[in-house]
Amino acid sequence: MEKTFDFLKNHTKVNFVSTIDGDKPSCRPFGDPVLFNGHLYAMTNANKNVAKQIDKNNNVCIVAYDGEDWIRISCQMIDESSNVEAKKAIIAEFEWAEQAGYTLDNPDFIVYRIANGKSTIYDEAGNILAEETLP
Repeated sequence: MEKTFDFLKNHTKVNFVSTIDGDKPSCRPFGDPVLFNGHLYAMTNANKNVAKQIDKNNNVCIVAYDGEDWIRISCQMIDESSNVEAKKAIIAEFEWAEQAGYTLDNPDFIVYRIANGKSTIYDEAGNILAEETLP
């Protein structure tokens, strides 16, 4: 988990989350994850298409590239919007979060735990540098 978090947080500026939209793939940029209680978390707004797609099928693929190495995470995004402590951790991590409407009283503030998957970091030649299981 630590290598995955470090790569996404400290080596890349943007990671890309792929979902299924009906029977077609859909991909969009996401910001940094948050590490809280040994789990990776991400956030979005319930009104976004990504939230609607994850609600229908929470199996996703996350990919990022740092200019030399890249990561692929095949996992699920588990809705933990009722986890107030995770929400507090996310708000504390991003100084812009509250101004953007990510507040504890906002019912559209969705928190996902990135879980039940595998993370693999590769070099440019495709050699595996690290593998981790996401609980």
